[in-house]
Amino acid sequence: MQDLNFPKFDYRFKSNENNISIFDVIRKKFVVLQPEEWVRQHCLHYLMNDKGYPKSLINVEKELELNGLKKRYDIVIFNPNGSIFLIVECKAPSITINQNTFDQIAQYNMTLNAEFLMVTNGINHYYCQMNFSESKYDFLRDIPNYKNRKC
Repeated sequence: MQDLNFPKFDYRFKSNENNISIFDVIRKKFVVLQPEEWVRQHCLHYLMNDKGYPKSLINVEKELELNGLKKRYDIVIFNPNGSIFLIVECKAPSITINQNTFDQIAQYNMTLNAEFLMVTNGINHYYCQMNFSESKYDFLRDIPNYKNRKC
C-alpha cells in the first residue's frame, strides 16, 4: 500500500480468499484492505496516538439517514456528553479532495452537528471548525488535541 502523510503505526494484516484484511481496533475485527480503508486506519491511529482521542469516544463506519437516503460516515468522535465533536471523511489517496468532498461532509453534518470536520485522502488533510451562526465552516491548520478541546 501507498505511504501516507500520517505517522506510522503497528498494523496487523490477515490474508484469506484472495483478500488482504487489516485489523480495525475500533470495530475489533479485520476489514478488507481497500485504499480508503488504508487511509481510515491511518487516520484512526493518528487521532488516538497523536491527538489523544480515547477509543471509547470513536465510532467508525456507521449508517445515518440523510434526506431519506442511507449514508455511512467514516469516523465520528464524540464528546463525553454524547454530542459529536468531529466528523472525518476519508477518501482513497487517488481521489482528489474538492468542493464535492466538502459538500458531502457538510451534508452529513446537517444531521450530526459536529463542531469540527476533517477531510483526508491520506496525502492532504483539511480541518474545519463549524461556524453555525453564519452557516459556514472556517479552515484551520489542525484540530485540537483531546485534552485541549472545548466542549
